[in-house]
Order: sequence, then C-alpha cells, then structure tokens
Amino acid sequence: MNRIPDIPFQSQGKALGIEFLNLKELFTRMREAPNHDPKKPHRIKFNALLLVTKGEGMHQIDLQDYSIQAGDVLKIAKGQVHAFQGDLNYEGVLIVFTEDYVLQYFSQSSLAIISHFYNYHIAAPIVKDCSFNTTFIRGISEEMNRELSETQQNIIAKLLELHLLKLERLSQDTVIHKTNMKYYSVFVQFQHLVYEKYKETRNVKDYADIMRISTKHLNTIVQQITLNTAKTFIDQFVMLEIKRMIRTTEQSLKEVAFELGFDEVTNFSKFFKKHSGVSPKVYKSQD
Repeated sequence: MNRIPDIPFQSQGKALGIEFLNLKELFTRMREAPNHDPKKPHRIKFNALLLVTKGEGMHQIDLQDYSIQAGDVLKIAKGQVHAFQGDLNYEGVLIVFTEDYVLQYFSQSSLAIISHFYNYHIAAPIVKDCSFNTTFIRGISEEMNRELSETQQNIIAKLLELHLLKLERLSQDTVIHKTNMKYYSVFVQFQHLVYEKYKETRNVKDYADIMRISTKHLNTIVQQITLNTAKTFIDQFVMLEIKRMIRTTEQSLKEVAFELGFDEVTNFSKFFKKHSGVSPKVYKSQD
C-alpha cells in the first residue's frame, strides 16, 4: 500500500535548521536518490522557498500545477504535499528551513507576518516578478560559505527574514489588515487543531470546546481571516486530504474512507460528492 512519504529536514550544510541548495546540484542529487523520487508527491516537514533565476518549468503543490519562470518565487509550507514536474531545465535555488529555526532567529514582530505569508489557506503559493531575488541569493550564498559562528547564524537568518518580509510586501493581496491581527493567533490555533484531529471530528463545536470559546466566536474569527465559516474550513481541508490520498496512493476508496475517519463508505461518498459535485469513484477514474 503506497502512502505519501513524509520528508523530514535533513541538512547537509553547516548552518543549523536551514539549507541553501543550488537547483542544478539538487536536480543531480534527485536523479541519484534511490529511495525518494521528488517528482512524486511528498509531504515536507519544513518550509521551503523556491527561487527561479533562469528558464521556466512546472511545480505541483497540493495537486495543483503552477507554471514558474525567472523572477518567480514559490513557497511551500510545512505539511503541504508537492512534487517537481517536467524536465527540470530551469535554474535557481531552493532554501529549506525549520519552524524551530524561525522561532529561534526571527524577531517577534516578524513572526506573525511570515507565519501569514506561509499560511497556504489564506495566501497564494507563488509570488511573481521579484526583482530583488538576485541580490538576496548573492548575499545569502556568500554568508553561507563563511565560517559558521553564532553571529554568522544570525546574519543568515536576518537575510532570510528580510527577504520573506519583502515577499510579503510584494504580495499585496495577502496583507493582514490590522482589524484581523487580533484574530490571527486564535485562527492558527484552530488550524493546527484541525490538522491534528480532522480524522476524529469534523464538528465545529468540538474544536470550539477544546479552545474554550463559543462556536459563534470561532466562526467570527475564521470568517475574518478566510472569508469562510469554520465548518467550510474543516470540510475543505478534509476534501484536500481525500484527494491527496486518492491521487497518490493505491488504497481502495473504502480504505481511504476508514483511514480518514468515516465510519461508513456511503457517508464518505455523500460527503465527497456534496463538496466536489462528483462521486469519489468518478474522481478516481479521472486520474
């Protein structure tokens, strides 16, 4: 039975919690990797930033294909499923870093903004026409090649932090309005709970009870951030997980249903058809 592999952070560099990878070297490493094919969907346990400097290509994130070209930046958040696509003829860099790295080195004032930037439920995964990529790549590459020290770690982190803030500024449609900032930390708590417990419950009241707030207040918070109700957020997340499993594993629909917490296959089929317009069987046949 095939499953989507979880890929942990495994740095071959000197710096702790971050790795800077030239795409040419990465693609060579990929071709030589015996146990992991990055062209197949895999879930990462860290954050990634893909910066394209030359050429063009395709990249898949959560079953959706994105066309990328020179000047583009693609962000892939911890927990997302992605896959490299096509002939891999483009150039650039991939920067991967852990949540612990961000928490240790980034300023408190930047954390909410960068957390928002990487929140794929409310921010697009691609940033176009980034004119400052080349300067950033040159600067961080030089610093990564210096002798490592705590001071050097901080310099590298600040360069990344500044670049992420610039990318967020460039993404005008993803700016958090001040009226929503007070809700954001509560929304993130709800989001993490859904990740942990969606197989156990899709009931908004269950999540509100855990968070010790009313369902009305939880709905208000989620609507302020995502423009959708809490129930819609939960159901959309479950639908994405179902589609991931159908598309990337050889499990039967019955196995998928039971693994994702549905007690009856008929309930699973009704849920899927309600939210997609087609039955899971038809969806699977479209692969």
